Amino acid sequence: MPQIRLERSCGAHDGDWIGHAPAGAGFERIEAFFSGYAYDPHRHDTYALGYTISGVQSFTYRGAQADSLAGNAMVLHPDEVHDGRAGVATGFRYRMLYIEPRLISEALRGRTHALPFLKTAVSSDPALLAALGAALADLTRALEPLERDRIVTAIADALFALDASLPARRMSATSAHAVDRARQFLDAHFARVVASEELETETGLDRYALARHFRTRLGTSPYRYLTMRRLDRAKAAILSGEPLAEAAFLSGFADQSHMTRQFKQAFGLTPGHWQALRH
Repeated sequence: MPQIRLERSCGAHDGDWIGHAPAGAGFERIEAFFSGYAYDPHRHDTYALGYTISGVQSFTYRGAQADSLAGNAMVLHPDEVHDGRAGVATGFRYRMLYIEPRLISEALRGRTHALPFLKTAVSSDPALLAALGAALADLTRALEPLERDRIVTAIADALFALDASLPARRMSATSAHAVDRARQFLDAHFARVVASEELETETGLDRYALARHFRTRLGTSPYRYLTMRRLDRAKAAILSGEPLAEAAFLSGFADQSHMTRQFKQAFGLTPGHWQALRH
């Protein structure tokens, strides 16, 4: 595996670091190293899929401890709480892909209306490892559009094959369209308060039906999705050099403390700690 140019920490975290690949639509790819405790309990609104490069990567997931060894794949479902820590004194190194559930849904359209769910977080499935290897082999460049589509298809196919419980039927076209309309509306208006009535008008579904369909298709709730878009904006503002209070304001949070609470719940780190690991 080729070495990549990583942004190192300032030295305040015992050599821990996180490196990010160039951004891509619906994708975030990282490589990281942690020597001990890594993340507080948190949850993403994306799939988190990756593999351990060295050491033992330990985490609590769905109430039980999981341990990923070098060469193992990991699959964490959207909105599932987990943490992270080293299982051995030498630490652990890993690569991870965070992929929006809508991409998996689109890749499986016509085969199922639900998102794949794996009860076991650690896997050695060859098809899954091959798909993740293609996605994470080179973190120095952005993925080309056709390359990204091929990777999404391979990952979706691997997850579909591993989840024998998936219902082999489609969500209605009307419901799927309503979820997409809601997602696009939230993308456009994340920096302000969005009322349930607005989403009902936009989609033609009542708020409870929309919430059920939204979770089936995207793995999370409309409000959780809105919060994560705010956090995406906050991360971009922090990286561009904005003070934390200004980043909170630009992202639609009530204040800096509100952003900090949501940031830690989503990523297991405070904004300041995350910034230090990046730089």
